[in-house]
Amino acid sequence: MKIVIAGTGKVGRTVAAVLSEEENDVTVIDLDPETVSLVSNDLDVICVEGNAADPEALRGAGVASADLVVAATEKDEVNMVCGIASRKLGAKHVIARIRDPLYLHQVAFLRDAMGLSQIINPEYECAKEISRILRFPGASRVDAFSKGSVEIVEHRIPEKGALDGVALRDLGTRFGARVLVALVEREGNALIPNGSTVLHSGDRLSITGSSRELRRFFVAIGEYKRPVRRVMIMGGGRTAVYLTRLLEESGIDVTIVERSRERCDLLCDLVPQAHIVCGDATFSDVLQEDGIATADGFVALTGDDGDNIITSLYARSCRVEKVVTKVNHEHFADILNDSGLDSIVSPKEIVALQLARYVRGLSDSAGSSVETLYRLVDGKVEVLEFQVLEESACVHVPLRELRLRENILISALIRGSKTILPNGSTVIMPGDHAIVVTAAGRLRSLDEILESAR
Repeated sequence: MKIVIAGTGKVGRTVAAVLSEEENDVTVIDLDPETVSLVSNDLDVICVEGNAADPEALRGAGVASADLVVAATEKDEVNMVCGIASRKLGAKHVIARIRDPLYLHQVAFLRDAMGLSQIINPEYECAKEISRILRFPGASRVDAFSKGSVEIVEHRIPEKGALDGVALRDLGTRFGARVLVALVEREGNALIPNGSTVLHSGDRLSITGSSRELRRFFVAIGEYKRPVRRVMIMGGGRTAVYLTRLLEESGIDVTIVERSRERCDLLCDLVPQAHIVCGDATFSDVLQEDGIATADGFVALTGDDGDNIITSLYARSCRVEKVVTKVNHEHFADILNDSGLDSIVSPKEIVALQLARYVRGLSDSAGSSVETLYRLVDGKVEVLEFQVLEESACVHVPLRELRLRENILISALIRGSKTILPNGSTVIMPGDHAIVVTAAGRLRSLDEILESAR
């Protein structure tokens, strides 16, 4: 697929990297010759120096014959102009990055008026992910499927935890909840488990189930933590504004600590119900004076990874129940594996996966379409949601009779309002949403889980 990406900032570069790994023909365009040169050296993509708002520059980048254009510069208005021009030039699909909170409630209007296929907002998507984590603080990560009817939560088994030494076949009888362990990460290796798999302390599990059953399970194993009620946010940028609004809808008290006086004055207008503190949260006395000792949630959202990490570690030392840290550089996320900071979020990674899902969906695979896509274990494992159509080779056949490829697991089916944790007699039906966990490479359609699809 031919894809043009406008902008080589943090989001643009990450999107270019992910989509080129997906074996697409990627071209990037940017005004800054230095960043264009860096991308050219780092990625297997075509690089063009030019203005993403200039139709002639876009024409030179091949927009007229592009299957998809992603307008991901730092300026919303440039992205809007780029989107309109790309559609006029003949691009089949156009996605624009629009970040300003003022535009949040105008998404449908803007999309229709400018002929856009989709609008992406990295900060808003990041805020939604953080709000899910704070709602389920016993998990280090929460991924939602089918509008939240099924979730996969990530949980590390503590030393002498209730799950240590338990075989998966005994999980239901011992703990009574209807959940399924879809993935076991052990010493950096990803394992698609079966009933005989025995769990050990230190294992990082990805557990599938409805919100209700997951709560029952975490209560049964003694790892349930109540959703937070008082959250302190470090940094008052766009993500903080979106997150504060989401948390306040759930009745959660929010304190934002922001260095800039000018930004603090603006925050008082944008989120008037929040408590705004003008101060430097990297100083412990500022955090202490403003109530970190009584907060049960702390979220570090500044643009400095180092500040976010150090202050998050301090929040942990203050026994804050749930700490979430925004990190932009991937190597920091790897270093933090054993630091105790297990809830790490990255806006650019979230958006890159959204776009990868969208691109796979454009393939129009017979019998299914990709609805949701997440990556686990440093990208070694993918979890996908497929909408199942009548044409799929997987329908009307008991799962025990399907010849699945190795390292693939169907972890859940959503049928209407019902969540099904499948067994050998379960039959996939047209209209179902199938959640598939795979360590067998990239999947573009549900039928690729079958041996015959090789």
